[in-house]
Amino acid sequence: MTAAGETTLSIGEVSAETGLTTHTLRFYEQEGLFPVPVRRNAAGRRVFTRDEVQWLKVCQKLRSTGMPLPEIRRYAQLVLAGAGTVPERFEILRRHEDKVRERIDELQDALEVIHGKVELYARRLDAGTADNLWRDGPECDS
Repeated sequence: MTAAGETTLSIGEVSAETGLTTHTLRFYEQEGLFPVPVRRNAAGRRVFTRDEVQWLKVCQKLRSTGMPLPEIRRYAQLVLAGAGTVPERFEILRRHEDKVRERIDELQDALEVIHGKVELYARRLDAGTADNLWRDGPECDS
């Protein structure tokens, strides 16, 4: 428990909840990705609050959508710096949102092409002519 009576979790418990390895959690700490320093218990072991676990889950989403670690670090530093950094934090998130939307559009385009190929194969399999696919080059439906 923290001084304010807040429940804390061990690094193993956080690992189990987030799916991040303990190595990754230590790495994130070393890289300065937490907006507050990670606390330690009386035995010197890392302990995390629920808020820190939620922060890690946000970090996971940022990473899984391609945000580089230095940008996450900068965002964490700005959070730590306080209210005067809100416009810069907003801009970091807004730019990342734009990048994610662009990637979604690219993936949607790719999915449409793949779906067309799946439908082509399904038709050719049903017709018994799938063996001829690609024999004379690619076959594409528009």
